[in-house]
Amino acid sequence: MTPNRSALALAAVFAVQPVFADEPFVVKDIRVEGIQRTEAGTVFSYLPVKVGEVMTDEKTAAAIKALYATGFFKDVRLEARDGVVIVTVEERPSIAKITLSGIKEFSEDDLKSGLKQTGLAEGRVLDRALLDKAEQELQRQYFNRGRYAVEIKSTLTPLERNRVAVQFDVVEGDSARIRQINIVGNKAFKEKELLNQFASTTPGWLTWYTKNDQYSKSRLGGDIEALRSFYLNRGYLEFNVDSTQVSISPDKQGIYITVNVTEGPQYRVSDVKLAGQMLVPEAELQKLVTVKPGEVFERDRLTESTKKIADRLGNDGYAFANVNAVPELDKDKSTVAFTLFVDPGRRVYVNRVNVAGNTKTRDEVVRREIRQMEGAYYDAEKINRSRDRLNRLGYFNEVNIETPSVAGTTDQVDVNVSVAEKSTGNVMLGAGFSSSEGLVLSGSVSQSNVFGTGNRVSAQINSGSVNKVYSLSFTNPYYTIDGISLGYDLYRRDIDATGLDNVGDYKTSTYGAGVRFGLPINERDFISFGLTYEQTSLSIDPSSPTIYKLFEQEFGSDNDTLRLDASWARDTRNSYLFPTKGQLQRVAAEVGTPLGSLQYYKLSFQHQHFLPLSKRFTLMLNGEVGIGGGLSGKPLPFFKNFYAGGNSSVRGFKNGTLGPKDQNDDALGGDKRIIGNAELFFPLPGLKDDQSLRMSAFVDAGATFGPNDDQGRYKDFAFGDLRYSAGIAVLWVSPLGPLKFSLAQPLASKPGDREEMFQFTLGNTF
Repeated sequence: MTPNRSALALAAVFAVQPVFADEPFVVKDIRVEGIQRTEAGTVFSYLPVKVGEVMTDEKTAAAIKALYATGFFKDVRLEARDGVVIVTVEERPSIAKITLSGIKEFSEDDLKSGLKQTGLAEGRVLDRALLDKAEQELQRQYFNRGRYAVEIKSTLTPLERNRVAVQFDVVEGDSARIRQINIVGNKAFKEKELLNQFASTTPGWLTWYTKNDQYSKSRLGGDIEALRSFYLNRGYLEFNVDSTQVSISPDKQGIYITVNVTEGPQYRVSDVKLAGQMLVPEAELQKLVTVKPGEVFERDRLTESTKKIADRLGNDGYAFANVNAVPELDKDKSTVAFTLFVDPGRRVYVNRVNVAGNTKTRDEVVRREIRQMEGAYYDAEKINRSRDRLNRLGYFNEVNIETPSVAGTTDQVDVNVSVAEKSTGNVMLGAGFSSSEGLVLSGSVSQSNVFGTGNRVSAQINSGSVNKVYSLSFTNPYYTIDGISLGYDLYRRDIDATGLDNVGDYKTSTYGAGVRFGLPINERDFISFGLTYEQTSLSIDPSSPTIYKLFEQEFGSDNDTLRLDASWARDTRNSYLFPTKGQLQRVAAEVGTPLGSLQYYKLSFQHQHFLPLSKRFTLMLNGEVGIGGGLSGKPLPFFKNFYAGGNSSVRGFKNGTLGPKDQNDDALGGDKRIIGNAELFFPLPGLKDDQSLRMSAFVDAGATFGPNDDQGRYKDFAFGDLRYSAGIAVLWVSPLGPLKFSLAQPLASKPGDREEMFQFTLGNTF
C-alpha cells in the first residue's frame, strides 16, 4: 500500500470510529453504494464480516484497509444505521485509451507492450503511481537506444462513465553517439586490436547503416564479454574487467566509455587428464581433447573438448552426460593443469517422438527426416542430423527439438519436434542484369510442398539476350520409403550466341523431356541418374566459325539425342549460401547414347573445400576439371563445349573467352577445361554481424583446351596457356536477389585476351 493510500485508510478509520465506538452489534444487512464498474460481490468478498455476525471496530478498520488495497477505489467510507452496514466507495477511473505521439524509434505496439508490463494498460484502473512508473519505463527504453535527450509528458483526459484517456507526448531528440572508447590497463595488446573485438564503435563511414556508434547498454555488455573471451583464448586466465565507466556530455549527444582491465600473466597448459566414469575407451576420448600440454591456454578449445566428449557419450544414449574441467593453477610457473571429470549419468531410451506445429505438412513428411527412432538409445548425433534435414527441406521457418525426461522415469526421454511452417508456394516475377547477357527477365510459379506431401512442382520462364529457358518439373523426393527420388522434366532452351561479342555466332533451340532418379547412399552422399530425350535445331549464319559450318554440313541442322546423365555428390558444407567449413565433391557424366544422332560424352569433377581460419575468415579452395569427346567416330557437338572466363570461373576476362578461338578471334570453347580458385571470405568491414553480405579476396586460374584453335594454340593442356587473375568480390543477398560483383586484375595475360576488370550479376540468371 502506498503512503497516500495508508493515510486515506487511517483517516477513514478515524472518521467512522464514533459510529461503532459505543459497542459491537449484529449485522442485519450490508449495502454497497457508489459502485459503477465493480461488482457488489467483489466488495463483499473483501469484508471481514457477513450478515448475522458481530461488527467490531477492528473489523471495520480491516475492511477499509482491504478495500483500499484493491486499488479499485480512491475513497472508502463505512456507516451503520440500525444494524445495517453501508459501504460507500468512490471508484478510480479506468483507462479507456492509451495513445503515444512523436514515436519514431519504436513501434507503438512494442511500447504499449512494455507499458502493460508495468501495469498500465487499456481497461485497467488508473493509478498515479503506475503512471509515473510507465513514464520511467518509456524513458528507460529510449535510454537503451542512446536517446538521452528524450522528453516524455503524460496527459489525462476525463471521459464519460468514470473513464480517462492517457496520452504520452514524446520528443525523442537525437541519439547520443559514442565519441570515444578507451581501454586502460592493457599491456599485452594494443588498444586498436582490443577495440576490434567491440561491436560498439565511434562514428565511421558505415555507422549510418549499422548504428553501432549509438550507445546501447546491452551491446556494451556483449563487448565486455567479447573482450574477456579474447583474453581467455590467449591464455590470460586471471584477466578481469575492473570497472566500466560511461559518461555523457552536457548536451546529451556524446558518450564516452572507459574500460579498466587487469590482464594478469599468460598461462600455458601443463597437463590434461581424464577422470570419472568414462564408459568409452579413454584413448578414444583423449582424441577429442584439443587442449594440448605446452600450448598457450585457449578457453574455446577447452569448451570444444568438453562438448565433444559429452556429445560422444550422448551418441551412446547418455543424454545427460556432464563434463567439468577443473583447473589447477601454478602461479609461480604461470601454468595450468586440467582434470576433465566425466559423469555420464544414466543411459536413456527414447519413449516417443512427437511432432507438433505442422498444420499443412503431413506427419509422415516430417517423420521420414527424423533419424532418431522410438525405443532406441538416445543418440545426440542422430537428433542433430534430424534437425539439419528438416531445416534443409525449406518448409519451415523454425525447427526446434527438445528432449524432456518422461515423468516418473529415470531412463526415458521424449523427442518433441516442433516446427513453424512457412509458405512453400512461390510466384516470382523478377529481373536481373549481368555484364555478359544484359537484361534477364524471369518468372516462376513453384510449390515445394504440394498438399503437404513434400512433392515439388515448378514452372519457370527465364528470358535473356543469350539464354531463354522455359521449363516444367515435378519431383517426388520419397518415391520409395528408402528415400529414392523420382522426377520429370519438360523444357525448351534457346541459346543465341550472336548476343555475345566474343563468342562464335550460332543459335540453338532445344526441346527436351526427361526422367531422373536420386539415390541417397548415406547422409552425405547422393547418386542421381537421368534419361532425357532432346531435339536440337541448329542455326548457322555466314559469320559463324568454319568449324560450326562444317558440323552443320555433316550432321544437318536438326539432331536428336537420347542423353544419359549420372552424378555422385558429397556435401558436408554447413551452409548452402555462406559456408564456413566442409567440403563439396561432385562427379558428373553426360553421355549421348547410340540411340540418338548425337553421340558424345562429357565428364566433370569438382572439389570444393572450406577451411575456417577464424570466426570471421574462411578460405575456400575450388578445383574443377572437365573432359569431353565424340563417340562412334563422331565429334563432340560444338554447342556442348566447355567454356571458361567470367564471373563464375576466371574473373577479369570476358565470359567464355579463354581457350581456342577462330580466325576472327571469337571463342570456340573446348573439349577440356580446368579451373582453380582460392578465395578468402570475410565480413564487409563495419558489417561483421550482417549475414547477407560477404566480401572476398581471390586468385583465379583456368582455361579451356581443344583441337579447333585456328592459331594452333590450346590443342593440348599446357600450364603456359592458363590465365590468372586476382581481385576482390562482394556477394550480397539483396531483396532483389543475389548481387555478385568483382573487381579483378588479369595476370599473365597475352595478346588477344579479352579483359573485363569489373563484372557483376544481379538476380538469378539461368
